[in-house]
Amino acid sequence: MITESEFVAAADRTLAAIGEALDAALASSDVDLDWSLNDGILEIECDDGSKLIVNRHVPNREVWVAARSGGFHFRPRDGLWRDTRSGDELGAALGALVHAQAGLTIALPALVAPAA
Repeated sequence: MITESEFVAAADRTLAAIGEALDAALASSDVDLDWSLNDGILEIECDDGSKLIVNRHVPNREVWVAARSGGFHFRPRDGLWRDTRSGDELGAALGALVHAQAGLTIALPALVAPAA
């Protein structure tokens, strides 16, 4: 298992990449959406007041996503963050969730995870 500090560093890089992708998408969109990143918690607030939360969960070494449609846990597998139930990659899953909930099309690369 990876160390706590290795996990935190990898998760923080992932959250920063999501923030960069949000900024890029918002620069060419008229969607009203705000986001913030504080201490491992990325909060996306949609125009309708709903939120998506992406955070690191250190004890389980996972990235968790909470959206209107449900909660999702992503664990490092094969170099990517993979949903523990569906196997979907975090970038693709989060892109679909943001589009469904906020109407924003976001181009997220495959988000690299640490070796498990």
